[in-house]
Formats: sequence, C-alpha cells, structure tokens
Amino acid sequence: MSTTWQVCTAVDTRDDAVRLARLAVQDGLAASGQILGPATTMTWRQGSYVEIEEWRLTFITIESRIDGLHDLLLDKHTRDQPQVMGVRVDSIAADYEASIHRAIDLDSHGE
Repeated sequence: MSTTWQVCTAVDTRDDAVRLARLAVQDGLAASGQILGPATTMTWRQGSYVEIEEWRLTFITIESRIDGLHDLLLDKHTRDQPQVMGVRVDSIAADYEASIHRAIDLDSHGE
C-alpha cells in the first residue's frame, strides 16, 4: 500500500500560496507544492452564497509527515476555517514514490 498523500488547500492570494508552499517544502513536510490559479470558486460563506477568486495548493507528502503538514497549514493559513484535505494515493509508480521519500528524507533537511 502506498504511503504517499496528496494534500490540498486554497488561499486568497498568490503571495499566500507561495508562502505556504515554501514553508511546507523547505521544512521537509512535503516533497513538492504546486500552485494553480487564480480559480473562481462558488461556495457558501457565513450563510451567504459567494463567488471568490482563490489560489489552489496541492502538496505531495508521505504518511509520516501528514500530521505535521496539516498542522502547519492550519497554523499559517490566513483563513479562520481553512479547507485542508488529504487523500492517500492509491496508485503510484514505485520509482516516483521512492523519489518522494528521498525528497523528504530527514537527513536532507538537517534534522
């Protein structure tokens, strides 16, 4: 079974997206962070229908880092109740999964 996870969130600005992605990758909590946007989202906020522009972040991480990444995103996010979701990757090439583990290796981040 794969130990790779994909974690997603969304923020209001590109600068916030870059800041979160940098923190997660440089702290060794994710092998990579990808930013897409701007995207238009239709949703309910505080009882009202809204259409907002936001930037989506997708992180690739491993099971042993999922809690740390989740905590970082909740702590450093600019929204009061951020959407942070993770799903285990069911199908992944073995060589690619090995490269994810190498990227997050503890020794490569000075720990």
